[in-house]
Amino acid sequence: MRRALVVVAATLIAQAALATPPTPIKSEKGKTVTASGKLEEGKPLASLDWAWNSSVACFPGTEAQKYDGNHVFFTADLPAKSEMYITIIPKDPAINLSGYAYSVGPDRVVLPPNLPSVVSCEAESKWDRPKKNKTQDHTRVLPRVTAIKNPYTVVIGVTSPKAITAGEFEVKVEIK
Repeated sequence: MRRALVVVAATLIAQAALATPPTPIKSEKGKTVTASGKLEEGKPLASLDWAWNSSVACFPGTEAQKYDGNHVFFTADLPAKSEMYITIIPKDPAINLSGYAYSVGPDRVVLPPNLPSVVSCEAESKWDRPKKNKTQDHTRVLPRVTAIKNPYTVVIGVTSPKAITAGEFEVKVEIK
């Protein structure tokens, strides 16, 4: 029994060293809440393989260079029968940020790269080419995250290409 506790404790310590702990955002249905962050407070992840694993499907491996910088995490609760809209806004419009959000069971927070599966994952980065009838500026608007029957915890990751190591940003979370 004691050995099992030591193994569990060692695993938790190892996971904590891999990613910066998330900042909770007190989301509320019908309201927009904003949280601030700094890229320099995050850490690069040991691996991005989790993102293109078929049980996560967040972004493809061909996009890895857009997500290989420091990762800063936030969490927010998504009630059942709700939609969450997330916008990432750099304080300096010249900073190229990328973002992703994945939903997991309520009160469950698992951070990458130790992310075996999620309910859903959405991501947004700087486009390589224009999209028909759409424009993109320095903000990153993630596709909505939806909860139909069950509530979820949503983990939001903000990152950048590894050449960008610092920069302040805001994360806007709206629940409808």
